[in-house]
Amino acid sequence: MIENAKWYVVHTYSGYENTVAASIMKAAENMKMQDLIHEVNIPMETITEHTDSGAKTKVHKVFPGYVLVKMIMTDESWHLVRNVRGVTGFVGSGGKPIPLTEQEIIDLGVERHEVVVGFDVGDTVRVMDGPLEGFLGTVDELEAAKDRVRVIVSMFGRETPVDLELNQVEPVLD
Repeated sequence: MIENAKWYVVHTYSGYENTVAASIMKAAENMKMQDLIHEVNIPMETITEHTDSGAKTKVHKVFPGYVLVKMIMTDESWHLVRNVRGVTGFVGSGGKPIPLTEQEIIDLGVERHEVVVGFDVGDTVRVMDGPLEGFLGTVDELEAAKDRVRVIVSMFGRETPVDLELNQVEPVLD
């Protein structure tokens, strides 16, 4: 059932984000609605400020006045969230809450999708797809979170860097 849950943005009074987040989870628990309301998130960022007295690290809310809720939207779950003290409403159009898209969730870093890669920088890989299919190369850069790998391929006696997606290469086992 959790696969039906989507992330929604809830508008709150500024400064009430933590209270609202805790209240939503407590209300879901009290009303036995944990199957409908799965998670509450307040996007935060860590900022290091360099001043004369040294570096200071502070944690700031990315979107003050907003809380993200992963839930299955029903009349009951809508009313539960909407009636929490400090909530002013859902973000959407015409009073209808609109869930975040997969890309928005990834961009906000709300859900971490761990990518396991079978190779590392310096390893030899075989290109499995695209115009260079079958070529061997050496991994130069690896950005698993962005599904990107740069491979140095030798063509016509020259080394050429090629940007590929992770699923376009496979490790060459010795």
